[in-house]
Amino acid sequence: MAHTSQETDDGGPARGRWSAFRQSPFWPATVLVLILAAAAGFFAGSYTYSMANPTPRLIPTAVVGSYEKAGGRAFLRGLEQALNTSVRVHPYETRAAAREAIEQQEVFAVFELRDDGRDAALDVSGASGASVAELLAQTAPAVGKKLGVQVTVRDVNPLQRGDPRGLAIFYISLAAVIIGFVGAIQLSVHARALTPLERILFTVAYALLGGFVIAATVDWLLGAVDLPFAESWLILALTMFVSGMVFTMFNTMFGRWAMLPTWGLMVIIGNPSSGGAVSWPLLPSPLGVIGRWLPPGASVNAQHTAVYFQGHQHVFPFLVLAGWALLSCTVFWVWRHRHPGGREKESPEAEPEAAVS
Repeated sequence: MAHTSQETDDGGPARGRWSAFRQSPFWPATVLVLILAAAAGFFAGSYTYSMANPTPRLIPTAVVGSYEKAGGRAFLRGLEQALNTSVRVHPYETRAAAREAIEQQEVFAVFELRDDGRDAALDVSGASGASVAELLAQTAPAVGKKLGVQVTVRDVNPLQRGDPRGLAIFYISLAAVIIGFVGAIQLSVHARALTPLERILFTVAYALLGGFVIAATVDWLLGAVDLPFAESWLILALTMFVSGMVFTMFNTMFGRWAMLPTWGLMVIIGNPSSGGAVSWPLLPSPLGVIGRWLPPGASVNAQHTAVYFQGHQHVFPFLVLAGWALLSCTVFWVWRHRHPGGREKESPEAEPEAAVS
């Protein structure tokens, strides 16, 4: 009796039950339940925070004409008050120069103020950001009416007919991101014996084929967006490859828990901050900055420019994608011995045994 009492006091049976629970399949299942619940909250929270109530923070705007005169300054001040944001003014000498700034994606609209600000022409660019263009097109005439300014609005760079809200690019980029790391997960599960070089080559293969199928489906089959096919295919393939290698990198670093940092980086942070669903001036400031340095944002930016601003492509999003590709491949290659996949080398002792048998 005394022995049993001492064993209970020391927590022996309780410790034994805990140890048994840790060794049972119920332990990882319980951990996964908690992780999935937290992931659901983070997923819903990140998208709601960034997209549910888009609010302008800073809208770069070109101005031409008599914007420095009293009427022009009053109109711009009234516009800022109505939008509850800062309208960053970029003056240009001619309307053509201001239009070129739209093509370079340096500004989102052009105000030409005439007759001491009593008359204004507003050129918006739906392709630069449908939500920003719609906001300016609604707000500017209302402000002009209060101040006695006649405002004429026109969309000088509209979205394509099959993509009236400008979301198709976000969707195809999202598909490339998700299928990219899902493909890497499936390689790890169903082709875990691949060597490091083979794993990279097969990631290239499904990225090239997957990017082609995404572009062909959206353009040729559905006719939703007229893509510059070769360039769009390249961007989608590069996005899928980067996404796949990011998971492979995390799989090398964290093993079976690699999905957590991959999902956090690419989906919870990367996609809401990409500017694809909500233009970056309407995103919370930190997301608008961070998103451009992550693969989903770089993919959206490169694809957006390829489709709607042909001939004005920027190198920055490609550098971001290339940087993530180089980082993930380098980490995977340097630490490839830690990756759970790969073919085991036959031991020297195994050959004689095989010969005898």
